Amino acid sequence: MDDRHIGIFDSGIGGTSIWGEIQELLPNESCIYLADSKNAPYGEKSEERILELSIKNTEYLLSQGCKLIVVACNTATTNAIDYLRNNYSVPFIGIEPAIKPAAINSKSKIVGVLATKGTLSSSLFHSTSKNHAAGITVLEQRGTGLVEMIENGNLESDQLYQLLEQYIMPMLDKGMDYLVLGCTHYPYLIPMLKKMLPEHVTIIDSGQAVARQTKMVLDKYDLLTSKVELGKHQFYTNGDVNVLATILNTTKSNINISFKDF
Repeated sequence: MDDRHIGIFDSGIGGTSIWGEIQELLPNESCIYLADSKNAPYGEKSEERILELSIKNTEYLLSQGCKLIVVACNTATTNAIDYLRNNYSVPFIGIEPAIKPAAINSKSKIVGVLATKGTLSSSLFHSTSKNHAAGITVLEQRGTGLVEMIENGNLESDQLYQLLEQYIMPMLDKGMDYLVLGCTHYPYLIPMLKKMLPEHVTIIDSGQAVARQTKMVLDKYDLLTSKVELGKHQFYTNGDVNVLATILNTTKSNINISFKDF
């Protein structure tokens, strides 16, 4: 048993969607979350810069004694997780678009993937598509500008709706019946997406699968906490604390949010 924190990092606030799934499945675990909003989005950066930022985030979380690190960013996973696993001793949990379940369940055999440039251009994404989407048409769409709007807290703006519609409608016109959200920021778009998508289109993301994988790895390495009370969570952001607080929408005593220029 191990009462140290789970470390989580993302290029901003999007990975809080992953934290929420982990917290729901493992309520007694404590977490330290890094929101690198100053450098969001990672998806528009070079592979070298993504790796540099991922190393920086990892080393800070390790300095805080984290027992496991969740790379709560599709772009950082696809570009940096192999390096992280090869160079640090703690377990790492990565994230990749949920193409496999979408491909298995699609009736039209047409699946849309909304993701960042960094994810869609990565070798891991293409190998995942090749291995799990044989016979499936995968429509790739870059969500340019979406992360920035979410980071600014513009979750209900007409501008965001119009931009999202611009990305979604061409995939819908081509017959997609599954939409894979390939960025941890994008689950915060689900309420808006449901307004524009017909009922037969299923929206899918990786959050629950990542939480289950986290639990499995903690159990495998005897890292589950022995505590019976609710875990305590520390959130650090180098961006707007108020936006992060709004996204989390909580005043619970076991959650603390603070600014840190990391």
